[in-house]
Amino acid sequence: MLRTFVKRSAVVLALFMGVSALVLLRSTAWTASFGGRSSGQRLERAERSPEWRDGRFRNREKRTTPPISNRAMLRHQLFGGEQREPLGPVPVVRRSTSDYATPPATGLRATWIGWSTVLLEIDGRRVLTDPIWSERCSPSTLVGPKRLHPPPIALDELPKIDVVVISHDHYDHLDMATIRFLSAHGARFVVPLGVGAHLERWGVQAARFHELDWTESVEIDGLTFTATPARHYSGRFPGRGSRTLWASWVIRGPRHRVFFSGDSGYSSAFRAIGKAFGPFDLALIKIGAYDPAWVDIHMTPEQAVQVDRDVGGRVMLPVHWGTFNLAFHAWTDPPDRAVAAAEKAGVTLVVPRPGEFVEPAALSPALRAPDRPWWHLGGESVGPISDRD
Repeated sequence: MLRTFVKRSAVVLALFMGVSALVLLRSTAWTASFGGRSSGQRLERAERSPEWRDGRFRNREKRTTPPISNRAMLRHQLFGGEQREPLGPVPVVRRSTSDYATPPATGLRATWIGWSTVLLEIDGRRVLTDPIWSERCSPSTLVGPKRLHPPPIALDELPKIDVVVISHDHYDHLDMATIRFLSAHGARFVVPLGVGAHLERWGVQAARFHELDWTESVEIDGLTFTATPARHYSGRFPGRGSRTLWASWVIRGPRHRVFFSGDSGYSSAFRAIGKAFGPFDLALIKIGAYDPAWVDIHMTPEQAVQVDRDVGGRVMLPVHWGTFNLAFHAWTDPPDRAVAAAEKAGVTLVVPRPGEFVEPAALSPALRAPDRPWWHLGGESVGPISDRD
């Protein structure tokens, strides 16, 4: 009798797991979210890249920190005492299409949407970096890191986007649902080598995107986009790591230049980028999701400020923090440390609320030196949550 019960229980459990898996697959479309694989001419081009060695892309600079065990990471994840999420609602400045009807008088304006997503208005064109509007940065809509604040503007309220810039294919930087929406509304894309396989899997026509190796450039609507080195890795599925390239980006218009670090550890390559393409009117540099064990691939806030100095950024806007809980540090640590380092180094740094306009040539005094950092939240939000700036 016991044996029969065990067998029946095993069958019921197997059926339950099978049905659950089917429901998960249907409800999340996560098989499509894994993206595509490079083959044919795309793979041959990747293999010709100087960054491709031994079957995958590699960083130019060798690892300097020993890898941490999965057990130690899990213990830190479960039992670390950091306050990794905001204590109150994040003060989001609400935006709508009408806010972008009039171009910025100075020719350059940025709206931090959250994480590494920035809407750039540069010399008459609109550019989005690493756009993610989904509720989770995950292949699943049911599980995975969830947003800590809503986007300041709804996806269907966005003004027409001319070009989308992608730094690499991790889920918090390359979001399938957002890419499909932007593609359906006429956007074009510039991506590192191999990422085009994901776009094609999601229905983006090959004529609407450009795949670049480091130092390669493409001109679109009067803007020049150059893929530049970064120090990171890639992959959307276990066992397929680093089959696509990662990059930082230089965006040049007739009047303005913007640098986007993407996701990267500190690298000597940033000094070379500054010499070749700087100075920059605006530098979008990652400051969050760091840990001593990840220093080779995720720079600290102090290193981020150094990157701004390396590339010649006149105004630094920090990204890659605040929207998702993807690290072991406290939620306030990245901006606190970046502000302190910037003051010490004499770097002009602004930490806008999501949705707040940043016009580098016309920075408001409140944005340069706020009375109280808005990210120091208590039980309620600090600063107004307004419909307009």
